Amino acid sequence: MSRSPPQRRGPARRPRRSRRQQRDDMQLLAVEVAAVAAISLMVMVVNWLIAHWWVLLVAALILLLGGLGWWQHRTQRAQWQQARARALRYGLAQLDALTHRQFEHAIRDLMHRDGCADAVQVGGQSDLGADVKATDPYGRRWVIQCKQRRDGNRGAAVGTPELQVLNGTGRPVHQADVVVMVTNGRITQPGRAFAQQQRLHLVDRQVLARWAAGSRPLWELLSAVPPPRRPTARS
Repeated sequence: MSRSPPQRRGPARRPRRSRRQQRDDMQLLAVEVAAVAAISLMVMVVNWLIAHWWVLLVAALILLLGGLGWWQHRTQRAQWQQARARALRYGLAQLDALTHRQFEHAIRDLMHRDGCADAVQVGGQSDLGADVKATDPYGRRWVIQCKQRRDGNRGAAVGTPELQVLNGTGRPVHQADVVVMVTNGRITQPGRAFAQQQRLHLVDRQVLARWAAGSRPLWELLSAVPPPRRPTARS
């Protein structure tokens, strides 16, 4: 019985690579080429700089001079701002002409003039009775509410209701050591009595005039200010 000759098989076919694999290979090749090019360029730059070392020296000198010039400008600007702050003065007519927000900014600037480097205006719809906050050179925290009256003493007087709001938030909410009401107008007698009972400090039109036009800090114009929190050269 004769056997049929075995059939010859052709070479095994390799599975075709998917387009995604081919794309990944191309991306990898591109990254490798870019890396080699970047390294070659870096080596060329380093070799060039080694051969031309004086370029690095000139660049360092330019950067040094530029940095010194920037620092000197910044120092001079800070000194000028400090001098301007120390010379700040306001007249009552100027304060009367301000808007309420401008009045808050003026009070902030006066506190800054007195040495409260962190004085900030915070007044707004949700200020909780604080329009200006500051820390004086003695470490005492100040919370100030501002009431600007366009008509000065002829405007509406600051009374007990406004002071009650300030008293309710000044110490419990804002953790203030000194709680102050500042107005370019007047304060009612019941309001003054309430402020004395609650250890609130009042700056009416007369005290404001002395403070804004002079060179004495506010704590030297007020009585019964709490003692300093920390000793300073001014103590």
